[in-house]
Amino acid sequence: MKKDTKKKIKFQPLGDRILIKPQDMEDKKSPGGIIIPDTAQKEKPEHGTVVAVGPGKVGDDNERIAMSVKVGDTVMFSKYGYDELKIDGEEYYIVSESNILGVIK
Repeated sequence: MKKDTKKKIKFQPLGDRILIKPQDMEDKKSPGGIIIPDTAQKEKPEHGTVVAVGPGKVGDDNERIAMSVKVGDTVMFSKYGYDELKIDGEEYYIVSESNILGVIK
């Protein structure tokens, strides 16, 4: 069962940071229907859903650079490029936009 990612989060990232809800590894199946074993489920996920986005980085010309991702996107990020935090008892990752590898469509 999917958890509700549309829950209102009381956290606003600053600059080019993105708050991500890591994908739950329970009952994980590959797109081909293969069930991922328990040993793989113990690894930290490298993708998740964007739940909050900062306003963007300020460039050299003092103009704000728009973010490439938006709330609701499923993204893949660098395995070691995030900080963990808990909000209301749930685990989230805060990631710089430069550590986002791509959007999963």
